Order: sequence, then C-alpha cells, then structure tokens
Amino acid sequence: MIIKTDDGKIKITLPLTDDDIKELHAGDSVLISGSLITGRDAAHKRLYELIEEGKELPVDIKGEVIYYVGPAPAKPGHAVGPAGPTSSYRMDKYSPILLDLGLKGMIGKGARTQPVIDAIIRNKGIYFAAIGGAAALISRSIKSSEVLAYEDLGTEAIYRFVIEDFPAVVAVDSFGNDVYKFGAEKYRK
Repeated sequence: MIIKTDDGKIKITLPLTDDDIKELHAGDSVLISGSLITGRDAAHKRLYELIEEGKELPVDIKGEVIYYVGPAPAKPGHAVGPAGPTSSYRMDKYSPILLDLGLKGMIGKGARTQPVIDAIIRNKGIYFAAIGGAAALISRSIKSSEVLAYEDLGTEAIYRFVIEDFPAVVAVDSFGNDVYKFGAEKYRK
C-alpha cells in the first residue's frame, strides 16, 4: 500500500503489489514499513546454487523485498546493531533469476547492471537505494529481527526484519528509469 502524505512524503507498506510499484518512480524518496527479508553475497550464492540444482529454496521469495545487509550484533534492547546497505552490484549475478522467481524488490546501494534492470522491467519489480554510511540511523527503523535460513553465515544469514519508516529512494523503477543514469546526466548539463 502507498500513501502520499500532505507534506509530500511517500509511505509504503509491504508487501508491494504490481499496482503499488507502478506508482513509484525513480527519484521518489520513500519511507518503507512492513516485513522484508535480508541477504548478502553468501546467502545469494547458496540460493542460486539451489535454483541451479532444481531444489526448493529455504525461504519463499515470491512477493518479497530483500535488503542487502549484514547487520552488526544487536546491543541490549535493540533488534539489530548498525545495519547499512551492502553494495548491490555484488548480487547482480543472482538478482535476475530471483526476480524471475517472484522477488518484487531489492534494497541496497549503488547502480545495477543492465541484466538486473531488464529483469526489473520484465517482472514489474523495483530497486530502492538506502543511504550508505547511515547504518546506525537505519537500524532505528528495524523493529524486529529473526533468522530464517543459513544461521551458520552469521550476519550474512537470511533474516526477516520488521521495519518502520525505513528511508530509501526509488533507484530503478518498474519502467527501467534509473536514477544513477538520469541523475548523473542531469548534472553533466
């Protein structure tokens, strides 16, 4: 669900529908609430290997948004420690097939390759950029954390986070508009 507030903020509640995603455009600043999963390089590699072997995944990714993060251990009274975004390009090899299997969105930092953007368009998905260097601030938006799979990977395990007003920017929308491309072009002029 998407709510546009009187002060111009865009509030998103997960899970996202295709109609929700169509309303979001590259460059939109958003506050995301709801439930999402996490995963980094090692978890993505394991998921990819299972897919190649034709095996069932340990988590149902259909309709999910995944946050590329390896949260630091939590201090008492907190769901997680600092939890800033990981560079997304490291998941680019794995992202197209996950989108083809029903993943709806991704949150990370940095530009994506053309095969990922093509998969976003093909699957009516979305890519959000979180603020790099703001790990402690972002962790305040994470209200709970639970390991879902690959506990042996420690901070790189797959978690379920419940988030509230998680700040992000739509970096690549479902139409393929890419803030990393048009933003740079805008400032070259």
